[in-house]
Amino acid sequence: MTKTCLHEDRMPVIRILASPADANPGGSIFGGWIMSHVDVAGSIPALERAQGPIVTRAVESFEFKQPVFIGDLISCYAKIIAEGRTSIKVDVEVYAERRQGADKQCIKVTEAVLVYVAIDENRRPRALP
Repeated sequence: MTKTCLHEDRMPVIRILASPADANPGGSIFGGWIMSHVDVAGSIPALERAQGPIVTRAVESFEFKQPVFIGDLISCYAKIIAEGRTSIKVDVEVYAERRQGADKQCIKVTEAVLVYVAIDENRRPRALP
C-alpha cells in the first residue's frame, strides 16, 4: 500500500532526506540531527507569529517514537498550540516516508513541544504583537 506523509489539510514546514552522514554507530539516524530539525520546524510558525526575532526557551517534551533510517524522507509539521505575553508554544510532529520497493510507508517518528520567546534588539523578551 502506498501512503504519503503529506496531508491534504496541512503542509510540512520542512522536509529533508536522511543521509549516511546523519547516521549514528547503531545504524539509525542520530537523535541530535532530528532534534535540530524539530527546533527549526518549530521556529517557523513562532517567527511568523512573533513578527520578529525569537529564541528557543524550552523543550517541554520530546519523544522518539520510532527510529529514522538512511533514505527516509522526513516531514516536520508544526503548529502553535498556546501563547503567553512573550512566549509561543509549538507542537511539532515528525513523519518518515520510508520506501519499501514500489510502496511507501508513512511512520510517525517523533513528537515534541517547544517554547519560543519573542525578543527585542537587546535580546530581552518583548510582547507579542
